[in-house]
Amino acid sequence: MALDFLILYEHTVREYESDLLLKLELERRGYTCEIRQLLDRKKLKYFTWAKPKVLVASCMYDNEALNSHVYNNIGRCNKVVNLHWEQMLSDTQEDAPWFNMNGSAKKCIQTCWGKRTAARLQAHGMEEKNTPVTGAVMMDFLRPEFKGYFKDKAALCKEFGLAPEKQLHLYISSFGYASMTDAEVEELSRMAGTDFRAFAHTNRISMAETLRWFDTYLGAHPEVELVYRRHPSEWKCKALDDLAAKRPNFHVIFAGSVKEWIVAADSISIWMSTAIAEVYMAGKSCHILRPYPIQHEYDPVIYQGAHYLTTYEDFAAAMAQPEPPFPIDKAVIEGYFDQSPTPAYRRMCDLLEDVYRNPPRDTPMDEGFTPHCNVLKFFALWGVHILFFFRLAPKKVFAWCPKLADFAQRIYGYVEKAYIPPVERKAMEARIRPFVK
Repeated sequence: MALDFLILYEHTVREYESDLLLKLELERRGYTCEIRQLLDRKKLKYFTWAKPKVLVASCMYDNEALNSHVYNNIGRCNKVVNLHWEQMLSDTQEDAPWFNMNGSAKKCIQTCWGKRTAARLQAHGMEEKNTPVTGAVMMDFLRPEFKGYFKDKAALCKEFGLAPEKQLHLYISSFGYASMTDAEVEELSRMAGTDFRAFAHTNRISMAETLRWFDTYLGAHPEVELVYRRHPSEWKCKALDDLAAKRPNFHVIFAGSVKEWIVAADSISIWMSTAIAEVYMAGKSCHILRPYPIQHEYDPVIYQGAHYLTTYEDFAAAMAQPEPPFPIDKAVIEGYFDQSPTPAYRRMCDLLEDVYRNPPRDTPMDEGFTPHCNVLKFFALWGVHILFFFRLAPKKVFAWCPKLADFAQRIYGYVEKAYIPPVERKAMEARIRPFVK
């Protein structure tokens, strides 16, 4: 029996909760829906008897993404809807072909959180029918309809061994490039057509200085518990381990959604994450820590004109403010995150239902697209998943071939980071279900 919708996600923490909300709403409307991770092993059924009618992607920039995310998962499909998780860009990125979709990706449906993004994509050649404004699904959990969904501070502190009577400070990191090797930065630069080497350097020095601020502050303020929230693409590193070992009130925690930590936190700091919009939607404020300037071509436009803290003294003083003003103008945020009486997940499901019921709005897999099967990736994923099932580290299994060991270990790391145990999946679904009415 054919599947109605297949949702593909990349980053578990960033996307899975929202994808579950969409899945439950679609099922409530009578459709079948499954969620898969991009690095899950490929399944024959999705190419044959259970071929999805609509593929819901996590990103869709160009023909290669269309091939990798669609063709290599389900074969040909002209009903492709992109959840478009990366919409907060710098001014330079907003003008770059890579971030404005090119090739057959322009024929896919690129959902937009707000009117500013839709206008940008249309200005770069996309049709209005393929740039619908749906709002941002992840923001729905902060709406009044979802009151009681998140754990309170006491429950969250108990779960992670933190002292609930202490002030809970949350730092939302975006230092994804700091954990990348020079070779990985160069590869990404080639793929995107943008030189990220200077930005990677800014990541590294900004991270080092920010951790120095935290070290100094936590040493002087034992009454504070600081939770360092890693970005989904950021790997845990020695600098974080060293600070956690030195300061018992410094905690690197990746579990749970960032929204839950935002709701529970007494104060919040941030570097350049788009989660600042979630802080705003939660009715809270935050501090933007910028020990070093960020090159404008990488800084999200939402941060233009914002108030930054650039020295440790500024940071320490700001932490003493009981109710700091929000550092970004309200009109800027609401231009990128459309406000509506109707929750975004319902608006998104209205769109998905329309795509399902009607002929394709466009034909991304016809003229201009050349499909190719990535056989190496197909077998590599099967091999890595077998190793992961038995918890066999590739660096040991393939110790006789260092190059192969490094390649397999990298994929293994992504698979491990994205893995959600079945019992946890069921618990997340049960937690969301009562709010889908």
